[in-house]
Amino acid sequence: MRHARPGDTVHVHYTGTLDDGTEFDSSRDREPMSFTLGEGRVIPGFDAAVAGMAVGESKTVTLAAGDAYGPRREEMTVTVPRTQVPPNVKLEVGQRLQIGRGDQALPVVVREVTDDHVVLDGNHPLAGQDLTFALELVQID
Repeated sequence: MRHARPGDTVHVHYTGTLDDGTEFDSSRDREPMSFTLGEGRVIPGFDAAVAGMAVGESKTVTLAAGDAYGPRREEMTVTVPRTQVPPNVKLEVGQRLQIGRGDQALPVVVREVTDDHVVLDGNHPLAGQDLTFALELVQID
């Protein structure tokens, strides 16, 4: 039986949950996720967990935050004066925005809005959290 190794394109069904059991993503209602092992297109721990699996094999792995989306970084949270936000932009806590940073757009989440300032968080929403994945290797190309 063939096992997945770096350079293989794999097709994986997964369900991701947080420590409290909350499901944050799943491929079960759509096509399996496809990626090439070792290319760095998925979080490091996910890539490592699939390596060595055989087609039809299932397993559950828990990834520490460092092997997932990394730790929360306080320097990714900024407070900006409310006057720097165009007046026609209605801001709500939890809202996702993209802000310009040079020639790039940085996704952020609005964490706080006051009359004077806005707190924007550029961390990935799952940063700082351990993640559990139920995996099933469906196919190796």
